Amino acid sequence: MTALGAPKQTAGVQPPTGMGIVLSIVLIVIALALAYLLLQMAGLVALIGIVIGGALVAFGVHFVPVGGAPAAMGQSPGITTGVAMLAAGAGLAGLFAGAWAAPLGLAIAVASGAIGGGLLMAITCTMVNIIYVFGMGIPAASGKVAKDPITGDTFPEYKSQGTEGHGLPFVSWVGGVIGGALGGFGGTLIYLELLGVYQAQLPVLLGATVEQIAPVAISLAGIFAVGMFLVNAVLAAYNITGTIEGPHDPKFKRFPRAIIASAVASAVAGIVALGLFQLLGVF
Repeated sequence: MTALGAPKQTAGVQPPTGMGIVLSIVLIVIALALAYLLLQMAGLVALIGIVIGGALVAFGVHFVPVGGAPAAMGQSPGITTGVAMLAAGAGLAGLFAGAWAAPLGLAIAVASGAIGGGLLMAITCTMVNIIYVFGMGIPAASGKVAKDPITGDTFPEYKSQGTEGHGLPFVSWVGGVIGGALGGFGGTLIYLELLGVYQAQLPVLLGATVEQIAPVAISLAGIFAVGMFLVNAVLAAYNITGTIEGPHDPKFKRFPRAIIASAVASAVAGIVALGLFQLLGVF
């Protein structure tokens, strides 16, 4: 992320540097070329899917309302945990749902992943507001905007002095659901691309049927998909630096830099995952 440009942390846009963009493009092109050399078109298509999935994860993280420790004390809007932890929870829920639906085809699987991630965030955001309102006795009030962009509810009269707001405004709830859906969609897409490659490689390498190698292929695809999801979630968290209320937060405008960094990280990690058996053969 530093190579992509971050001279100082500000609330607004932090565009990537020209050198960072060029370096990112070069690394992605090299990764795509290696994927083609290793597995021809199958590898190229799979890596493109992995890069898209990783970028969706990074983009989705910026929608998720995270308040960290200040939110636990009612001094900041959002959910009281870290960006990477919350994003991983939402994305993994979507990934599990998508993996369960993998035998039903690509469209149904990624839709299931999106629904799983979005549903987890919907439940989480709802329970968070129940705790805030009925447990802590505080209303939802944003510290970034004067009124909710969706409902039109105003916030200044409800915001406590000395705080950046508190609770979970409706726009943040919607952002959380969108972020969870994007994360689940992206994580599932990564899993499916890896699963397809492993199901094609393992029967040839092991002299077995697709049914016999299924547990190994599913396990490996799941391990790498979870790993890539965490990598992208942490990159996005680094880009956000602290708390974020959702799509109305000025920090949301930073997402292009995270998407570029995530695409590069996904391409590099994807090459390792796709070329796993070729690398093992070398040693």
